[in-house]
Amino acid sequence: MPSEGDENYLTTAEVARRLQVKPATVYAYVSRGLLTSVRARGRRGSLFPAADVERLAARSVEHSGVVERIESELTLLQNDNLYYRGHSAQSLATTATLPQVANLLWTGQPPTDPGLEEDMFAVEREGVGLARAAMEVVPAGARLTDRLRVAVAVLGAADPLRFDLSATSVTAAAGKLIGTLVAALPGPIVTRTTLGGKLWPKLSDAEPHPEILDAALILLADHGLAVSTVAARVAASARANLYAVISAGLGALDGQYHGAAPTLAYEFLDRAKQDPLKALSDQLRSGEPIPGFGHRIYQHRDPRADVLLELLGDHPIVSTIHAIADRTPAFPNSDLALAAVMHAYNFRPDAGDALFALARMIGWTAHALEEYAAPALRFRTLGIYTGQPT
Repeated sequence: MPSEGDENYLTTAEVARRLQVKPATVYAYVSRGLLTSVRARGRRGSLFPAADVERLAARSVEHSGVVERIESELTLLQNDNLYYRGHSAQSLATTATLPQVANLLWTGQPPTDPGLEEDMFAVEREGVGLARAAMEVVPAGARLTDRLRVAVAVLGAADPLRFDLSATSVTAAAGKLIGTLVAALPGPIVTRTTLGGKLWPKLSDAEPHPEILDAALILLADHGLAVSTVAARVAASARANLYAVISAGLGALDGQYHGAAPTLAYEFLDRAKQDPLKALSDQLRSGEPIPGFGHRIYQHRDPRADVLLELLGDHPIVSTIHAIADRTPAFPNSDLALAAVMHAYNFRPDAGDALFALARMIGWTAHALEEYAAPALRFRTLGIYTGQPT
């Protein structure tokens, strides 16, 4: 049995420093068989063979840690519930303001500060003009998310302080960026209201219900390590600036299996409005999943959908959803709930993707801040060559 001080063995703290992880992660490696622990002679605690630790450290190129589990203090998905830093997202959507929730994710400050107002998303006229000019470059039939991607790149190029990665600078830039993007979207610019109120006339001519959009922005702000969030964290790990991080997230979000989901649900619900059972039958016949139903993480319900559908009350579109849900074991997810909001208030067909992207920018910023505080380039993993031998 080795003793502490044996140069062939390392303590938990020494292993954590060597691998650039937390002590809890060291024990997770033990449970997964990546490391072997032994008891230290004469005292409590575990020791780890130095050779095993070095082999694990060497699994990455240039000794940057192999990221198998990304530790985060932001979002918890547990028992069909969603939490932001320990606070129920369902509750936040109806009791907190969007600035409070953004500040919670970005700084960890509890959502109780009444001084946080919508000026978090304040904009400058020059920035709005620049973003709108960039958006007008794309073809007339381009989606709103296409306009957002172009505008983010242009606004980044115009920000001389974009390489200031301090938390204060990043959060200020994020708030201004999101507010500017909303103001620059085609449609009238409104002021003295919430971000959801400013976004509403960009998406619909119906009577505004900003509380619904504010709730949707809160509920969709983050969802753990979704593919777009991982893309954003990889960019932040390379110390890319916030605009580049957001661009990385938008790139992954554009995939048909991620950010396009609200549009697919919208189109399915459009068919279902006239005849829910026929739409369901046609979808089942196609052999494809039913858009907007079920989830890879939630087992029995999507808490985000619960909130949004409840906000719609007794609108006929909710009855359409119930008619379909009664004939399938799957449950409505947030994509379908967002599509229901779009149909209820006659949103433009590409509104869901844009709303999703704008909301997720809040989460990407929070993940970028975590990544800026972690060792740089820790996502450089070892590739396995499978091509022709030399």
